[in-house]
Amino acid sequence: MSKKLPIVAIVGRANVGKSSLFNAVLERREAIVAREAGTTRDSIMAKAEHGGRQFWLVDTAGIKDPEDEFEFTIQEQITQAADSADVIWVVVEANVPITEEDRRVAKMALRSKKPVFLLINKTDRARGQDLDRFERLGIKPILRTSVTQNRGVEQVLDELVKVIPRATKQEDDGRLRIALIGRPNVGKSHLFNSLAKKQQAIVADRAGTTRDINRSGVRYQGREIELLDTAGIRRSGKIERGIERFSVIRALSAIEEADVCFLLMDVNELNVQLDQKIAGMVKDAGKGLVLVVSKWDSVKEKDAFTRDELAPRIARTYDFVPWAPLIFTSSVSGQNVTKLFDLALQIDTERGKRIKTAELNVWLRQAVDAHPPAGLKNRSPKLNYMVQETDNPTPAFKIFASHARFVHWSYRRYLERRLREAYGFDGTPVQLWFIEKHMDRKSPAQRKREPQNT
Repeated sequence: MSKKLPIVAIVGRANVGKSSLFNAVLERREAIVAREAGTTRDSIMAKAEHGGRQFWLVDTAGIKDPEDEFEFTIQEQITQAADSADVIWVVVEANVPITEEDRRVAKMALRSKKPVFLLINKTDRARGQDLDRFERLGIKPILRTSVTQNRGVEQVLDELVKVIPRATKQEDDGRLRIALIGRPNVGKSHLFNSLAKKQQAIVADRAGTTRDINRSGVRYQGREIELLDTAGIRRSGKIERGIERFSVIRALSAIEEADVCFLLMDVNELNVQLDQKIAGMVKDAGKGLVLVVSKWDSVKEKDAFTRDELAPRIARTYDFVPWAPLIFTSSVSGQNVTKLFDLALQIDTERGKRIKTAELNVWLRQAVDAHPPAGLKNRSPKLNYMVQETDNPTPAFKIFASHARFVHWSYRRYLERRLREAYGFDGTPVQLWFIEKHMDRKSPAQRKREPQNT
């Protein structure tokens, strides 16, 4: 059994406040907000939570007339967002009459047959105006917001949790699903073909050839494996005229669907910031991760010393996922290609580990005795007991404690390090949830304020 978080896409023409809404929901600035129309050129995503429901929130680029191929692909990206999202928020401006672009967005969203909300934003600028005219777009429910004044956002989220599940449960069919992810032209399709041993993906020198998720089923050591090849995630400002643009939301869908992700990095372009962001997406999704340095055959002068020099550099860049194995590959020579399957199977085994509650609590007492948690005066956390979640595909543990909110992030990191030293969990994130011992006596507002996840 695996879980897939629902995806909520924010769509609308340029400059209606999509990025501001995105930031308001996350309560932090993840997207660039500016008064210039069309500022957001790439979909930006983050995991959000409201009312106990987790979901991925995606801020798409604004729709503009397809004056050139670049603008056309922005429209295509939003269309793909509608295809892949579970819920769509259509945003319009209260103080602007309905435009042809608004009608186009509404039509596209309704055609998806997904739950659609119409958000009339910037209502603070439209006092006294009749907003009933937006009913002509045919979308219900209609919600009014003023994101800059933080009005209406809570109501939007309250309505959202009524229509999204806690997570979409996927029945375990025994297959191990592996997603190949990364920037364009790093060799994903070549590796996909090498792994699948058949030319199912189109391979070309032009970046961004793969438009959709290609799939191939293979059998390795008696295990059914499904390979998912995604298009590349393109850096903002690096889009070239006439080149196919990637739909980030499809990669997010592939990551959510996968058990293990291979993040490909071109050996000639290492330590790129976007690669780190993609690794963070995999970690946040709770999936297994392998850092794959591709095109090793293109290095003219290489030996063990070259690899030994590169590996520590890469490890320092990805110190936030120290548990992810690193491997150097070449689809041309076939170097280490088969070993990728071995790594994926090992990670899948690690993700399936289950530790008895009694054994966990012996470990917890030893960890606390060796290094007790610090706290404030008379408010030191006391860790009482812990259990492993049995229905979570990601290794996840609940630690029940008094004054749980005072557990410092550095202590969480200490516990995770000790846990890995004792039980492994190589290649996969580990989730530690700190639960207030008397949480059931607290009000919903108090529970919401408790920091529980790591």
